[in-house]
Amino acid sequence: MPSRAQAVKGSAANFIPDRASFPPLGARRTFVIGGILLILAGMIFGDIFAVFVLNQNGARISESFSAATQAVAAGNVTGVSRAFQNIGERLENRGTKVDAHVHMIGFGYLALMLALLQPVVVLSEIAKKRLAWLFLAGSVLLPVGVFLIHYVGLADSPFAAIGWASIFADLGGLFVFVAGIGEFAGLWRYGRSRTHPAAADEFSRDKRWSSCALLTGGALLVLIGFLHGAYYAGFHLYASEAKDQALVSAMAIGAASNQPVIAAQALHDYDHLQVAQAVNIAVHSHIIEFGILAILLGLFQPYVFLSERWKRIWAVLLLLGSFILPFFVFMELRWGLLAGGIADVGGLLVVIALFGMLTGILRNIGRLDAADEVAR
Repeated sequence: MPSRAQAVKGSAANFIPDRASFPPLGARRTFVIGGILLILAGMIFGDIFAVFVLNQNGARISESFSAATQAVAAGNVTGVSRAFQNIGERLENRGTKVDAHVHMIGFGYLALMLALLQPVVVLSEIAKKRLAWLFLAGSVLLPVGVFLIHYVGLADSPFAAIGWASIFADLGGLFVFVAGIGEFAGLWRYGRSRTHPAAADEFSRDKRWSSCALLTGGALLVLIGFLHGAYYAGFHLYASEAKDQALVSAMAIGAASNQPVIAAQALHDYDHLQVAQAVNIAVHSHIIEFGILAILLGLFQPYVFLSERWKRIWAVLLLLGSFILPFFVFMELRWGLLAGGIADVGGLLVVIALFGMLTGILRNIGRLDAADEVAR
């Protein structure tokens, strides 16, 4: 007689999702694979940007602010204009890259959520597949267009204020919007119809350790993110905004009255304030995003065709990296680049875990398709 532990292990090893819920080249497969690839691409791009662009860009912005205060003190109008032009260009450079990173990851999360909803989207499989591909096309086109805005500008544009990169980014947004409307229409039809029973999925039946750990850890991450955001908003946000205005005024007054010491100190304090604000916002957003990612991947564990041991390894790596990255981003205020390097290691752990889970999903697809060919 097999023991209870062996029986549980055997049932977990033989747990195969229904082929009908994951049809070949269907909408759900497209959303799952496309969503994970979007998240991976966004995270890898974000790590590269953080290491090679972010800090250097911030240092150049500080140098331009310093040049602007010196130009004001010297009465050099051209120098002031040139300094603020440089600041604007560098802010645009940083902003477009941050937007591309955030949108790519956000669309990945949305793709996974739409994959969860496919059983209750009452449309034909062909229509759902076309909507999925339209969504993914827009999810790639929009962040790529946003990334190119800084480099393309208004060159050869038919419009006075919108360049080709912005046009294609807006077109990508339109694709995502149209796909969202189509998905909403399918959900509306499901809600209005009384002939469709509640869709049965594997998610509610999967009680293994990897799924429970990801769901629990994800919920904890989201809770910590909300608590941090509430604390920062309640005790620091309004004070930081007031200090921001006061320091900008101090820089202008010190430069205009030819008091370089006052202007330099105000500039130094302003740099520190901007860093503190950026760090707190990054911690708040990243920890909530990782929590949502963990919850979504916890629901998709039935489609990861790996042994439970490897599922646990990837789940632990993902949760570990999800805690390490935001914590050491926060510690950059005290430890500087050392904390930033450790935070990048946390992001790398999340990327490795995502690659591992994606491999398991692709293996599951191969197994289901092979079984389908044998049946034929």
